[in-house]
Amino acid sequence: MATDYGYDSGLGFPGTVRRQRVPAGLRAPFEGRTWREFGYVLLSLPISVLMFAYAVTMISLGAGLLVTFLGIPVFAAGLAGCRGLGALERARARGLLGLEVGDPEPLRMRKSGFMGWIGAVLKSGTSWRTLLYSVVHLPWALFSFVVAVNFWVYGWALLTYPLWFWVFPAYVGQDGLQLYGDETHHIYLDNPFEIGVTALVGLLFTLATPWIVRALTTVDRVMVHGLLGPTKLSARVVELESDRGVVVDTAAADLRRIERDLHDGAQARLVALAMDLGLAKEKLTEDPAAAARMVDEAHGEVKTALQELRDLARGIHPAVLTDRGLDAALSSVASRCTVPVQVEVDLPSRPAPAIEGIAYFTVSELLQNISKHSRATFAAVDVWRVENRLMLQVVDNGVGGADVSAGSGLAGLAERLDAVDGILVVDSPVGGPTRVTAELPWRGERV
Repeated sequence: MATDYGYDSGLGFPGTVRRQRVPAGLRAPFEGRTWREFGYVLLSLPISVLMFAYAVTMISLGAGLLVTFLGIPVFAAGLAGCRGLGALERARARGLLGLEVGDPEPLRMRKSGFMGWIGAVLKSGTSWRTLLYSVVHLPWALFSFVVAVNFWVYGWALLTYPLWFWVFPAYVGQDGLQLYGDETHHIYLDNPFEIGVTALVGLLFTLATPWIVRALTTVDRVMVHGLLGPTKLSARVVELESDRGVVVDTAAADLRRIERDLHDGAQARLVALAMDLGLAKEKLTEDPAAAARMVDEAHGEVKTALQELRDLARGIHPAVLTDRGLDAALSSVASRCTVPVQVEVDLPSRPAPAIEGIAYFTVSELLQNISKHSRATFAAVDVWRVENRLMLQVVDNGVGGADVSAGSGLAGLAERLDAVDGILVVDSPVGGPTRVTAELPWRGERV
């Protein structure tokens, strides 16, 4: 790393050491990544030879024994071994190339026992992809090995030629490096100019080799990810299973919340109301004035209970959202916020009912957070459509500091959006302002 011992002109204290990074092109031959990738290329050749030999031997043996009952088990065992070798290759790519590739889908056995295992191995696409990898990786590994080793060895050899020409003259000839020679003609590198040019060519080779190796390992990354990793379909299935779990948990949490609100709110008030009316009934003949007061208090409790039931129904699915859409529903939510909120909805039509409901509750929860935590004096809600995506943005001028990773309500909101292929982005520096952007799929239109 180059060091400039000068004054930092206005950017720091006088006399501080200012360090400048070495350009990536000069730093690459000495980086750990370069040597790990070069080690990956070196190991690929012997490993691919073993994988190729194993795959060809086992598959050929199984194919040859298909005329007997042993052919299919041997064939399945060969594919299973290829799956194991594929797991080792994923681990090697993860350790040396830093390639994060998930494990492919496991075997799905419809029947138990040995025959069920054979059928699962033969029907698994992962088995056949690992077999294909074992076969096609050998020629590429050979090509990568030859290219990488030649560039690396010749680059460093030419770069350090002036040194070993001076230290070991006997090995290069007293007159220099012999590039070409026979009984009548000789070409030597024996003067400073030729030696300098040789070192310069070696420097160019040495600087170019890391990028060549990186390009070679890029192909390996593609092969490992495409043939040894999970398919897009299986990854999508896993994602949908995870999303289904989130949706189920969210629905269960909502049911528990509704039950708690009913039990602690309206139900408790109705029980108290029934008791008050019973007491008023008993006092009606003895003390009509007291009974009238109790009936009046019960009337107030009825109004409060009705308001709580309306709020609870609005929390489940507001009627205004069903009848008039997002514009009117969000305006209604904004009117109940403790902070002045400007709402702007620009939608050519209404999205799918499920997406519309998620958008409503997303904005509602964000406005509740603004009321409780932001100490803002102004907020704005914008809703618009971009191609097949519904965009939401809630902005406030509060104190900021909102963080999804802190495990707050924003984390649960992000999980809900992710369950329907949505995205939640929070930009909330300390001191504000806060800008929360949500993106949801449109998922069709409601007529």
